[in-house]
Amino acid sequence: MAVTYKSTRNSNETVTASQAILKGLAENGGLFVPDCIPALNVDLNELSKMSYQEVAYEVMSRMLTDFTEEELKHCINSAYDKKFDTDEIAPLVKKAGANYLELFHGSTIAFKDMALSILPYLLVTSAKKNQIKNDIVILTATSGDTGKAALAGFADVPGTKIIVFYPKNGVSPIQEKQMVTQKGDNTSVVGIIGNFDDAQTGVKNMFNDKELAKEMDDKGFQFSSANSINIGRLVPQMVYYVYAYTRLVADGSIKAGDEINVVVPTGNFGNILAAYYAKEMGLPIAKFICASNDNKVLYDFFETGVYDKNREFILTTSPSMDILISSNLERLIYRIAGDDSDKNAELMNALTTSGKYEITEDMKKNLSEFYGNYASEEETAETIKKIYASDHYIMDTHTAVAATVYEKYVAATGDKKPTVIASTASPYKFTRSVMESIDKKYAGQSDFELVDELNKISGVKVPQAIEDIRSAKILHDIVCDKSEMEKTVRQILGL
Repeated sequence: MAVTYKSTRNSNETVTASQAILKGLAENGGLFVPDCIPALNVDLNELSKMSYQEVAYEVMSRMLTDFTEEELKHCINSAYDKKFDTDEIAPLVKKAGANYLELFHGSTIAFKDMALSILPYLLVTSAKKNQIKNDIVILTATSGDTGKAALAGFADVPGTKIIVFYPKNGVSPIQEKQMVTQKGDNTSVVGIIGNFDDAQTGVKNMFNDKELAKEMDDKGFQFSSANSINIGRLVPQMVYYVYAYTRLVADGSIKAGDEINVVVPTGNFGNILAAYYAKEMGLPIAKFICASNDNKVLYDFFETGVYDKNREFILTTSPSMDILISSNLERLIYRIAGDDSDKNAELMNALTTSGKYEITEDMKKNLSEFYGNYASEEETAETIKKIYASDHYIMDTHTAVAATVYEKYVAATGDKKPTVIASTASPYKFTRSVMESIDKKYAGQSDFELVDELNKISGVKVPQAIEDIRSAKILHDIVCDKSEMEKTVRQILGL
C-alpha cells in the first residue's frame, strides 16, 4: 500500500515520501504527515529475533513506500554501522525499576544520531529519485544536539551544504565545542543572539520565503531541513521504540502483545510523536509520559488544553528541551482534530498572531493516552544523585527529567507497567551539571576536567566524540543577531 504525505495546513497538498523528505516543510509552514499509518503486520516474536537494521527495514519500508527495498536497505546499512559503539545500536539498560533505552551510542553521543545518521542517505536517494539537479542546502536550528548530529551526517556529502543556527548562550560548552570544531567544506555554524525559538522561527521564515527560494534556484540551490519537522527524521525514530519493545519480548520481561508505557523528555515533541506513530502502527503502548523541564509549556497544555508560549524563556541544565514552540505538536494537533487541516491551520495561525491557542473538548478527549508533568532544576539534580547512589548508573540531565517525571507518574497513578525511558544523551555531554548534581565538590572545575572525573566514578569509557574535541581547533566563529539570519545565509551561499 502506497503511503502519501499531506500538509497539516492544506490537505490538498500531497507528495510522496521522497518529495516530503526533500522539501522538509510544506507550503504555508505546514508539516508533512502520512495519509495513513500502515499496520506493522510482522509478528512481534519474529521481530524480537531481528537485528536493529532488520527491524528498521520492517518499520521504515511501510512508511517510505516509494523507496525500493535495495535503496532503503542501502540507507539503513550505511547509517547503522561502526559509527555506533555497540552492535545493538540502542541498548536497553535495566536500572531503578525501568528500562533505559540508551539512544546516545552514535558518533555525537545524543539521540539525534539515531535519525541524522540515516537522513543524508535518505535525502541523496530522494534527490536522485526526483531528478533534482540543485545542491541541497540543509538549513536547521538547534537547541544543542540536532546541530552537531546533522553536521556530522552531512559533512562533505556531495551535492549538499549545511547551515546550522544555535543560540549563542543557550547550549552547554561541550555542545558548542562539538559544533564549532566541525570539519567539512560544506558546513557552516552560526551562533545567534537570541534563543532556540528565535532560531527556529528564523529558519521557518526562510523556508516560506518565495523570493529567496527563486533566487536560490537561479543559483542552483534549494532548502531542505534536518530538524524533526522533516519526516525523514521522524520515521527513523519510530524504529527504536519498536526495537525496545522487541528486546523486552526477547529477554522475557513481557510477552508479545503486552502493553508498556513510554517516557520521553521532550521540547520539540518529535521524539514522543515517533512513539505515538509507532503505536498507530500497532505497537502496544498504553501511556505516553511527556516529561518537561521548567519550560513546561507542554505540561500546561496537557493539563489545560491551552497552548501558550507567552511566558519567560528559562535557561536550564537540560538545554535541548529549552523550547516554547514545540513544532511537532502540530502533527498531533492535526491528528486529534480528525485530520482537519483547516482547523489545524486556524490554531497555528492563532499561535503565530497571539502566541496561544485552545483545543476543543472533543480534541482533549483524544489526548487520554498522554500524561504530562515536569521536573524542576532541583528535582533533576536530585534524581541524578539518587540513581547514581542506588544503582551506580549515571544519566544526563534530560534523561533525569524523564526519570523524575516517571516517578511522579507512578506516584499519581500506581501504574507499574513495564516502562521504557528514552535516554537521550550521554552524561559526558553535560559533565558540569551531572557532576555537580552528584557532589557539590565538583563545582568550579571546567567541563573537560570533569570528563576525567566522570570517567573515574562511572567506569564508562570517555566517548570518542569527547576525545576528538578536547584540543580541536575552532573552525566556525560567526555570530549574528536573530534579525540577521537571512542576511547571513545569503553571505554563506554567495547570493
